[in-house]
Amino acid sequence: MTGPTAETYIEYVREHHAGLRGFVRSLGVDPMWVDDVAQEAFIIAYDRLDEFDTTRDFGAWVRGIARNLVINERRKDARRKRILSENLTDILVMTSSVPEEEEQELGDRGQARLQALRQCLAEMPEKSRELIKARYEDDASAPDIAERLKMNSAAVRKALERVRTSLRKCMEERMRLSGVPNV
Repeated sequence: MTGPTAETYIEYVREHHAGLRGFVRSLGVDPMWVDDVAQEAFIIAYDRLDEFDTTRDFGAWVRGIARNLVINERRKDARRKRILSENLTDILVMTSSVPEEEEQELGDRGQARLQALRQCLAEMPEKSRELIKARYEDDASAPDIAERLKMNSAAVRKALERVRTSLRKCMEERMRLSGVPNV
């Protein structure tokens, strides 16, 4: 299967540029680096254009590339500081998905999502916030957290899973109540 032509690619970039920037911003990338990450995603997409299935959504494909770039940036603790808040980005990346049906305008949605995350974190029980802080701010492992909180590692992992699920549900509800589509 051959990918789209260069002309079609240019059309895709025009069509999805604003949405990709909004998506990258919604993952917690420092505003100063949003354009760079989006551009890098488009370059990778262009280099892999022959791999793109034209029956699928280009926007979802390029957002998946951008999401992986953010994950990789987080993993290598970049030479330049692109990530706005590492703990926030981890949570956003872990609770996000890149469904193919997602629409391209994510700027307002991304900002609403960040606001929902902040509100949901503020409303969580202290123990849940403590788990989130230990894992995402202190970058502690499950055994370290278990020792600190007098729990076992399996219980910590399960509690973190429950907290992330609760956080995601809270964010979805806040997005729904605010009238912002939670695609």
